[in-house]
Amino acid sequence: MRIETVVAAEARESRGKNEARRVRVSGRIPAVIYGAFQDPRAISVNPKDILKIIHSKTGHNSIFDVEISGVEKTPDIVADEQYHPVKGTLMHIDLKRIDLTRKLRVSVPIHVTGDAKGVKQQGGVLDVVTKSVEIECIPDDIPDKFDVDVTELMIGSNIRVSDLPLKSGVRVLTAPEAVIAHVVGIREEAAPAAEAAAAPAEPEVAKKGKKEEAAVPAATPEKGKKK
Repeated sequence: MRIETVVAAEARESRGKNEARRVRVSGRIPAVIYGAFQDPRAISVNPKDILKIIHSKTGHNSIFDVEISGVEKTPDIVADEQYHPVKGTLMHIDLKRIDLTRKLRVSVPIHVTGDAKGVKQQGGVLDVVTKSVEIECIPDDIPDKFDVDVTELMIGSNIRVSDLPLKSGVRVLTAPEAVIAHVVGIREEAAPAAEAAAAPAEPEVAKKGKKEEAAVPAATPEKGKKK
């Protein structure tokens, strides 16, 4: 989804560990911008600007402008990021230029709303199976999420990917028969555990019987009587 945000970037003349360290000391982070049939460029950006975008409601599907002073201004998305393994701070970012006229493949999260009747009235359990779906569309048509209302779900009923409301021009790549959410009965979940607990009883009895049988001494043949 397109957002009204401009990230100011500065061109970097060199690369390497020393250069990356110098950039981080200045309060910025090294980055690379590539794509749209143009040469990659080494740049630096303010990590706060990038984190604000990543943590927004549109997250990694956000399309924003990156402006390199005196060089270019293009729409981009966050393609990849690296964090410090201990501190968790953002260390490096990859940005991808976007052609607003070409279709993109992105993953869109599922947002479940409502209280399922099968839970409130029948004592079932709501199981959300699919948390996101993959779609293909032009950048301006990317939704920030799919809202799925589970209010009418009863035990045994479900909502599938094919039930999602779609805008014209949006194609879902996830299998249409994939279940998004359904309500299951508690007994269905408890049955396997009860069967597993009862299963060992019969082998124990059989084993005990064999031991008792083995403990009985074999009968000694009676010697023949003299006539």
